[in-house]
Amino acid sequence: MRALEQKKIIRVLDANFNRVHEALRVCEDVSRFVLDQKGWTKQYKDIRHDLVAVQAGMLRNRNQAIGSRDIEGDVGKGSTFLELKRRNVKDIFLANSQRTKESLRVLEEFAKLMNIRFAVELKNIRYHIYALERKVVTKF
Repeated sequence: MRALEQKKIIRVLDANFNRVHEALRVCEDVSRFVLDQKGWTKQYKDIRHDLVAVQAGMLRNRNQAIGSRDIEGDVGKGSTFLELKRRNVKDIFLANSQRTKESLRVLEEFAKLMNIRFAVELKNIRYHIYALERKVVTKF
């Protein structure tokens, strides 16, 4: 893999790991502070910790990942109208659950370029999120 291509792949991975960690934290906090669901809160926390392990395997050099960022030159950093509009906590939860699933899918696809084991782990995590989301939405 060429150095430029590798840097761009690392940039995709870094952005999506950041995105999925942030979104999972929102889902975890909704489960914890709004729904008072200890079991779901623990599941979200465990998923975040599982992702840290996958991230360490895929992005072995954290400084390289941080160095791949181009915040000023990012052509997609603006917010859409829908990202700025939330009617209630359920909207917040659903938007972040969706963000979690989308980011996991991107990571899963790019993991296929590196190590199929990571892709399988990410797919399993994504399906865990689908099942957990189905439970959580019944409480709103």
